[in-house]
This record gives sequence, structure tokens and C-alpha cells, in this order.
Amino acid sequence: MFVETISDYATKLKNVFLSFGFTDLLDILLVAFIIYQAIKLLRDTRAFQLIKGLLLVLVAFGVIMLLDMQASEYIFKTLFSNLILVLIILFSPEIRHALETAGRNGFKNFAKRFFVRDKEDDESTGIKSTIRNFVSAVKTMSENKVGSLTVFERNTLLGEIIKTGTVIDAEAKEQVFGNVFFPNSPLHDGAVVIRDGRVYAAACILPLTEKNVDKELGTRHRAAIGMSEQSDALLVVTSEETGVISVAEKGKLVRNLTPEELEELLLKALAGSKKENGTVQSFLEFTKSRMGGMFDEKK
Repeated sequence: MFVETISDYATKLKNVFLSFGFTDLLDILLVAFIIYQAIKLLRDTRAFQLIKGLLLVLVAFGVIMLLDMQASEYIFKTLFSNLILVLIILFSPEIRHALETAGRNGFKNFAKRFFVRDKEDDESTGIKSTIRNFVSAVKTMSENKVGSLTVFERNTLLGEIIKTGTVIDAEAKEQVFGNVFFPNSPLHDGAVVIRDGRVYAAACILPLTEKNVDKELGTRHRAAIGMSEQSDALLVVTSEETGVISVAEKGKLVRNLTPEELEELLLKALAGSKKENGTVQSFLEFTKSRMGGMFDEKK
């Protein structure tokens, strides 16, 4: 019986290869192209997080089917019966952007991107140099009371935020930070986004937090908290009124940092390996125990 089953599968597989033609190859390549472009389109936006949520919904639906929960099963089946329409509504900005890109660049350039190998991400390349240059610039801005807001992109890609600003993709030198945040310069207002150790974009608009914060905190601090609530980014703020250096992560704002403490914090959180990367909270616990709780943490 087992031998007959294996033989039957082998015969079917042989028939598939014998009937495989050029149109089948073209069909497979087209589907692969569409899937690849969809992944490239979504991975640079927060829509990628939405996909993870949809996958969790599918897992929940599978559990409901196994447990024969009829009421819940009816709701999920109703949802999935209109899945295509739901996906079009959820991803309409991304779909519109893809069509605009195809129309603007033409099919030749659009297709060329499929065969061009993306450069491998190397988050640690030059990040230590970037941090030192950045901290040096922050120290100067703090002393001169120059307001600044900087976003260090991490696992959550911030393509939607970058689109609101101006892409400059410059080397992270102290002079670059100084020029961008120089008062009354065209790119002064808004946030700078650091991606892969480079000053990738400036004058970006960040979402403001909706929770109550101290009245003494301005728009930059509210934006830093808001962005940290919606992503895993690390944000650094210098106050225009007081020159105080602050860091935001996971909805928490840590204030009154010295340049040395800021550098140690950034090196710990960004420059280590993925297994060693820390968070602001873990760094604070370590520093408080060593230095007697000198930080002023505002909820």
C-alpha cells in the first residue's frame, strides 16, 4: 500500500514536470514579483505591523475552528468573506503609492528593482561613530539652548514618518546636526530620523502623545513621547528654553541627562549586538543603582 502511494505521487510529479511550459514559468515569476514588491512596499511602513496583527487573527480563527465555537466562528467567517475588500481599505495608501510609483517610473524601471539586490542591512556599521558625533552636537546645542528632536530608527521602520519630511541621507557628522537644527534654518522645525547610522531625513512630523504631560514640556517632548508610544524608536530632545537633554522610549521620558550619560545610554541601546541591546528602562535601573537615582523621570 505504501509503495503504491509513493508510486502514485511519483507519477503525478512526473506529469507535472512534463506538462510544465513557458507560460507556467512566466506565471510563477509574475506571482513571485508581485509578492516581492508587496513585501518591499510594506516593510518600510507601519502597515507591516498590521500584517502581524492579521496573522494573529488567523491563528485565533484556527483555534476557534478547533474548539468548535460556533458564535465566534460565524463572526470570523463573515469577516473573512469580505477579506479582499477589508485588505483594500486597510492598505489603500500603500496600494496607491505602488501604482503611482509604477506610473511615474515606468514598467522598465519598476521591474528593474526586482532584480537589483538590496544592500544588506548592517545596523551596527558606523553607529558608534554616529553616536559620538551626535552626542558632541547635542552637547553644543544644549549649551546654546538650541531645540532639537532626533529619532533613532530601530526595528520598526518609519517610512511613513520619513515621507513627511525631506530625505537628505547624509553622513552623521557633528556639522550636519548643527546645520539642520540651526535656528531659522529650513529644516529646523520637525525631527531628524537616523537610519543605519546616517542622517536619513529631516523636518519630519511626528505624532503627539495624547496622555497628560507636565505643562513645562513643549511640542518636541510631546512628539518624542508620542513617537515612542507608536514604535520602538529611541528619541532624543534638547529643550530650546532650558537646554535640558531628554530621551523618550516606550512612552516614557527621561530628563536631565548629561552628554556622558546620553552617550552611554545610546551605546548600550543601539551599538551592541541584538542580544545585548538594552532599553532605556534597564539602563536607568543600572544607572540609578550605581549613581543614587539622579534621573528625573516624568511619566
